[in-house]
Amino acid sequence: MRTLLLTLVYFSMSVSAAEEKQLLWGDTHLHTTYSSDAYTNGNLTADPNTAYRYARGLPVLHPYHQAKVKIETPLDFLVVTDHAELLGVIRTIHRDGVDYTGLGLIDSLKAWVSEMVLRYAIDSGDGRSLFSASLPEAKDAREAAGDASFSDTVSVIPEMMSTQRDTWQDITNMADQHNEPGVFSALIGWEWSPLPGGSNLHRVVITDGDAESAQRYQPFSLYDSQYPEDLWAWLEQTAPLAGADFIAIPHNSNISKGFMFDETSLRGKAIDKDYAELRMKWEPIVEITQFKGDSETHPSLSPDDEFADFEAYENYIQRDWRPYEAKPGDYVRSALKRGLTIEQRAGSNPYQFGVVGSTDAHTSLPTANERNFQGKHSPNSIPANNLNSAKKSRVSGWNYSASGLTAVWATENTRSSILAAMKRKEVYATTGPRIRLQFFAIKDVKELDLTTVSIYQQAAKQGVPMGGEIRGGDFAAQKITPSFVVQAMKDPVDANLDRIQIVKGWVDETGAAQEKVYDVVWSDERQLDDDGRLPAVKNTVDTKTAMYENSVGAAQLAAVWYDPDFNPAHPAFYYARVLQIPTPRHSLYDAVALEREKADGFPDTIQERAYSSAIWYKP
Repeated sequence: MRTLLLTLVYFSMSVSAAEEKQLLWGDTHLHTTYSSDAYTNGNLTADPNTAYRYARGLPVLHPYHQAKVKIETPLDFLVVTDHAELLGVIRTIHRDGVDYTGLGLIDSLKAWVSEMVLRYAIDSGDGRSLFSASLPEAKDAREAAGDASFSDTVSVIPEMMSTQRDTWQDITNMADQHNEPGVFSALIGWEWSPLPGGSNLHRVVITDGDAESAQRYQPFSLYDSQYPEDLWAWLEQTAPLAGADFIAIPHNSNISKGFMFDETSLRGKAIDKDYAELRMKWEPIVEITQFKGDSETHPSLSPDDEFADFEAYENYIQRDWRPYEAKPGDYVRSALKRGLTIEQRAGSNPYQFGVVGSTDAHTSLPTANERNFQGKHSPNSIPANNLNSAKKSRVSGWNYSASGLTAVWATENTRSSILAAMKRKEVYATTGPRIRLQFFAIKDVKELDLTTVSIYQQAAKQGVPMGGEIRGGDFAAQKITPSFVVQAMKDPVDANLDRIQIVKGWVDETGAAQEKVYDVVWSDERQLDDDGRLPAVKNTVDTKTAMYENSVGAAQLAAVWYDPDFNPAHPAFYYARVLQIPTPRHSLYDAVALEREKADGFPDTIQERAYSSAIWYKP
């Protein structure tokens, strides 16, 4: 490969290149028994203490079948993010009943009926129906977002606010008890869960503060507002009060009906520079993959990408079923492209975000491993339950994806260092395997040894890591092309690697957004065909036993890549996508356990992957 010096490029970095970095693994999105939907769906016992113990590698009791379970490889950090809405309330009502003191006759009757319905649903094992009945009716998100008339029945329960305060105190105290700087970070967070008209606009909110800091406020919920701008305003006001920093992470954009990354705000206003900068201040990263599917892209949006059809979850969270329609505002890649075009008009990019992966498990067990998948909800841990639900409904345990994990390049394993890495976007996502990924735009590759375990220190002295920007000087005059260094290493206890790709998006001279996927380096000495396509890696999965062989693929892949289509006038982004060789999907593991040939209607195999945060080129 040829080597070029990018002498006229200005590299913008948020941290000193000399700072030592370590790779930390964690889950930024996990629910416990205190979340109302977790409780109604069978998690009656597992609290944040269970979650932290499990994440740290200790055996715990499963909240559904009470058998001993244990994570295969412990995490470095965890964020418990129970829903702010009705925080701990459903659990308290079911366990302790309602205090009717001070209620009038009508309000007492409403509260009694609600309590009886809730008790019957949970005690009979039909809490899922109760949850489904509480979902919104399908309608336009802008129309629904302004509707503040939520459950009148809940509002008459006098101890609701005190229960939420007490629960928040318990959650934050448990986080402090498990936080051990340098060893394990227990970050404090919650989920803000607006669902206007069935459009998923949820955000996970994370702080680097401790319990004392967090107990100065009560988490912002959809009862406060369903508008993201109001959440950001609340964060602006609360950060000085708490003496801590925050970020908000959008998730499941794939089922937002196009509103998560829209061309206008939820209030219907054009996105201007102020909106874009405020959004990027508080939402520097988004969740690209989790249990409810992958949000990188969709086949209808990326028809030339042979790997676009991956772990699609096409079920809106609403009371009545509607056909799924993928929209540009639903997916990360199309949002990155849209951000480039908005920046041309508004002067700032509202979608210049990094990416993370999380589980969104409601079992208190962060399991992103196909062979150790404990399911989205507690009953999904039983293969027979998944088989039966697949026969009866559109959504079963097999619809969910055993994904994902967040990888953070941080200076140390502390709350503040992890949040700082997220804010500078030096993070990436995987669908479960701990693939070690490094991605740089770099000036001088002559001295780099791509075979070393870590090229970080060498590359950081000369270039920009994932999440950063490169700015062009006289590229056209000097005929200089940006170079990128990418290195991936397999998870030591998982499958080999198939290939590394770089995904590019740009705005052409007509103002239209474009995309292209490049195969950069691959295993097994395969050759590109006449159309420039790389043949598929061999599939070694034995569907009768749910086993595979690491006889194909590579343990490590690395390359220096130069954009062959570079135009110095076109703003662009680049991110790396790493693919594993095929391995058994969790639905196949269940089918084999049930002595069935397959999980009908679901894939037998999966090609797990890692997504880097992007690097942006700005002319």
